[in-house]
Amino acid sequence: MADRTFPADISALNEVLLFTEEQLEQAGCPAKSVMQITVAIEEMFVNVAHYAYPGREGTVRYSIEPGDNSVTFRMADGGVPFDPLAKPDPDITLSVDERQIGGLGIFMMKKTMDEVSYAYENGENILTMTKHFK
Repeated sequence: MADRTFPADISALNEVLLFTEEQLEQAGCPAKSVMQITVAIEEMFVNVAHYAYPGREGTVRYSIEPGDNSVTFRMADGGVPFDPLAKPDPDITLSVDERQIGGLGIFMMKKTMDEVSYAYENGENILTMTKHFK
């Protein structure tokens, strides 16, 4: 398992994605899955960077654990409690003008990852995502 702590700041996004891609390459993850995973990781990290620590600095602990034909990702932050899975999916049948703002990134993450769970433990938001591949 690879584990890193990043500042919960949008300026760390490239470093987060580079770390993710390096770990996926080592795990032998296919290119299609890499694309789906990096989009999901980007969406979740950006949410933490923008909303978890209003008016203050914070960090994100991020771990990547390869398995047999799968990879599990865990993001933990000590910011404002927020369960992204509790947010209703956007109505994607509506036009862009009719649709409410927000929630599309979370929706995309839920659709591209095979398993997703959220917990709030010991003052931390913990989002766990798993992607299976062949």
